[in-house]
Amino acid sequence: MQALEKVLVKFEVSKQDIEKAKAYQAKFGGALERLLINMGSISEDSLPEIYAQLLNASILPLDAIANWQPPSQSLQLNQQFLIARGWVPYRFVEGQWCFATVSPLNWEVLQYLSNSQLDYQRIIATDEVFEQLKLASQGDDVSVAQDYDLLSDVEEDKLRELASEAPTVNLLNSLIARALKLGASDMHLEPHKGRYRVRFRVDGVLHEVELLPSRLQLPVISRLKILANMDIAEKRRPQDGKIEMKISNTGLDIRVSSLPLNEGESMVMRFLRKDAVRYDMSVLGLSPDIEEKIKADLKHTAGVVLLTGPTGSGKTTTLYTFLNELNNDDVKIITLEDPVEYQLEGVNQVQVKPEIGFDFSSGLRSIVRQDPDIIMIGEIRDQETARIAMQSALTGHLVFSTVHTNDAPSAYTRLLDLNVEEFLLNAALVAIIAQRLARKICPHCATQDENAAELITKYQLHALAQQSGIDTINLLNAQGCQQCANTGYKGRMAVIEYLRSDSEIRGMAKDENFIEKAKAYNHSIGNRTLLEDGLVKAMQGLTTIDEVIRVCG
Repeated sequence: MQALEKVLVKFEVSKQDIEKAKAYQAKFGGALERLLINMGSISEDSLPEIYAQLLNASILPLDAIANWQPPSQSLQLNQQFLIARGWVPYRFVEGQWCFATVSPLNWEVLQYLSNSQLDYQRIIATDEVFEQLKLASQGDDVSVAQDYDLLSDVEEDKLRELASEAPTVNLLNSLIARALKLGASDMHLEPHKGRYRVRFRVDGVLHEVELLPSRLQLPVISRLKILANMDIAEKRRPQDGKIEMKISNTGLDIRVSSLPLNEGESMVMRFLRKDAVRYDMSVLGLSPDIEEKIKADLKHTAGVVLLTGPTGSGKTTTLYTFLNELNNDDVKIITLEDPVEYQLEGVNQVQVKPEIGFDFSSGLRSIVRQDPDIIMIGEIRDQETARIAMQSALTGHLVFSTVHTNDAPSAYTRLLDLNVEEFLLNAALVAIIAQRLARKICPHCATQDENAAELITKYQLHALAQQSGIDTINLLNAQGCQQCANTGYKGRMAVIEYLRSDSEIRGMAKDENFIEKAKAYNHSIGNRTLLEDGLVKAMQGLTTIDEVIRVCG
């Protein structure tokens, strides 16, 4: 045990955490390293390396098992006993066994091997490798589990037991750790072709990372529901929950959503990491000319600044950044959100609760009575919220909010559809910012685009480059490497269409021709469309043409 503790210290586990885990172990039992994982002191991903150093063993790579077949001599062993405890007979050579294991210190297995007087060695397997070996050893049971829409007490107790077993706990912890390591914002688990598919959303794009056996679907769902304080017996209605946990010494909030499907349940986990978000204008990736215009808008003491775009386009992050820029001891800032995702120091953040009648409109009426200088409304969804927001701007408040439209001029027509008077819009609106998020090209593997000449002609980039002050067009191609998980991209930046509500825009009739007129005028004064701003970033070598077309085309 002392040898294990020495290795754990090398992995920056504090002696205090080790002592806490040992005290728990003495009282309740359990493996020391597993207890430390549950405490959040080490990550599941680091466990194979810890075992490898402790036992001077190698780690079995995934590509080594592509065509692997169980050794025929495995029939001599109690395979069910071994596999249930994290050991798979990997090969048998000249009388010696080699076992691939995710739990090389399991006392029951070591005792079994000793009593059987077997000559053996251990090779360390990751959870992913072990699952593949187990499937090949046992054959995958892809039958769909029985209908658990209505669970008996016995069945519910059985589910709770399965959800609390080490394989389920370790699998879920491992998936969460992998998602965080890749910088995923969401993890999706859903039935797919008789398996339970796991996908991570990294930089806004979903990537399949795992296909779990169908028999793990119910235990994993139940484990998630227990952690999120959801009803594990409820399979017919959607549910929402929240998990607070610690992974690798990092505090983590996870929003969990369940949705009943025809073949089971879809579970989505959204990761909220405070240490991963910086509310700084430089991080948004704004073009210098747009950043200058926005900073001028932030100097207003009254008016409405709107952000538009679809869900997941980074509107809330941008609004938080604006608030952070304005946040100081001289102003009072109140936000009204659904939900409050990140806590901003020095800002009064309010969570709406529609189930008790405290929605955006009623909350906004209450906020105004608190004498704020700056108000942020998560979203303008209805006529009353829109009208109060505009009127608040006229009474000396700087208001930030979002609406769902495809471009900046369309925000006017959206608000008019909500029956907001035209004179209110003209008097209150300061600027409208349409936003998308484009992935940044990975600097480690980017190469020159061989089709650059063709793309320059197709998108008329010479004229756009001249208009934007770009001397050299640098079109790159995303290749993929270890640094970017073979996606070719790493991180995201904002692509912006900016529309200021100046005298010309205010003077335009807000009729069926307004959007086209506003677009033409905005372009005539040098403001770019979303596509053009994306193409400018592509010409600067910050992203690719393909990515720009994906998000703005």
